[in-house]
Amino acid sequence: MGSSLHTVTVDCSDPASLARFWANVLAYSVVFEEGDEVAIKGQGDCPELLFGRASDPKRTKNRIHFDLIPDDQAEEVARIKRLGATEVDIGQVDVPWVVLADPEGNEFCVLTPRKR
Repeated sequence: MGSSLHTVTVDCSDPASLARFWANVLAYSVVFEEGDEVAIKGQGDCPELLFGRASDPKRTKNRIHFDLIPDDQAEEVARIKRLGATEVDIGQVDVPWVVLADPEGNEFCVLTPRKR
């Protein structure tokens, strides 16, 4: 018997704002909000994303990040940038994905479309 992934926790300085950014990106809903914690969840068996207040700011590249698979990469990158993401260079050279950072600087990738 193994374990199942229930929650991915993201430390941040403004949990409510960052949770709402990611809820908009992923079409998730806020399922919990209390004090310095906000959780969002999508449909089905996907894990919750829990945003909790951290006392120190982000200083280095993420050790874990999200990879998003859109139907149309260029359209999705433009949409997410309108929500507040910025395009970043983390040293990638000639790659088919786009690296963005959320409003608190957490990097994530928007991959090319593929069968799921």
